[in-house]
Amino acid sequence: MEYKTILVHVDESAQAAARIDAAARLAIEHNAHLIGTALTNLPPRLLALSGLDPSLPPMQAPLVELRRLADSALDAFEQRAAALGVLSVERRRLEEEIGLGMSLQARYCDLVVIGQHNAAHPMPGIRADFPEYVLLNSAKPVLVVPATASQGPLLGQRIVVGWNGSAPASRAIASAIPLMRRARQVDIVVVDARAQGDLHGAMPGADLALYLARHGLRVNVRDIDSHADPGRAVPGRAVPGRADPGRALLAAAGEAGADLIVMGAYGRSRFREVLLGGATRTVLRSSTLPLWMMH
Repeated sequence: MEYKTILVHVDESAQAAARIDAAARLAIEHNAHLIGTALTNLPPRLLALSGLDPSLPPMQAPLVELRRLADSALDAFEQRAAALGVLSVERRRLEEEIGLGMSLQARYCDLVVIGQHNAAHPMPGIRADFPEYVLLNSAKPVLVVPATASQGPLLGQRIVVGWNGSAPASRAIASAIPLMRRARQVDIVVVDARAQGDLHGAMPGADLALYLARHGLRVNVRDIDSHADPGRAVPGRAVPGRADPGRALLAAAGEAGADLIVMGAYGRSRFREVLLGGATRTVLRSSTLPLWMMH
């Protein structure tokens, strides 16, 4: 696939600049249209009810302030994108809940850029499961920029691919092929292959490496086992204890000097409850590297 329309979430947070930088660089590299979206986090139905039901508090005063904040964030987005040299830029202000609003817009884009949840400095009104919600409801690849990024990360030179044989991982990898073509190094990391039955065959990662080779990619394959020590992953050796594939993948990415992790987001959405697999939760919460993910 090509990335011709890139959507980035912008707000008044300190982390917004890093998201804009990452999205802008990708837009320049792929000659893409860049859309910056700021949301008031007030769904239209709530605004309508407020005007009809006298028991509900009036929305006009907070709405004016929320719109002002959104417009300020969009002004900063336009200025930063123009300074970086993006040629095709669009700004959008939406009256909608943030998770739903981003997920709906993502259906008309090739890539969504959002921020990691910042537990130390949460933004008012942004749900803690915002990244998870967008991942499970957008149907498009999502780039999650870490909360610790002070400026837009230079990503895609050394890529680690987390492979577990699942459909979400397959979709994430296929969506990242144009990015991987530009990389200097791509490592496929297979975690706990022997515990996953017949998903991988006799040589875990070999079929995926062959598939990517047909796309002109040369990759390295690592087969590792996770174990009780959360900071280490030992190639080819299992240690008794509680396995944590997410931490093993993060450790492997650190050892490879990666600047990006590509992986599937395993989980399902039920009404407004988001259920995710353990490895996905661990990586989303703990990664200091950008994440390219897809459900």
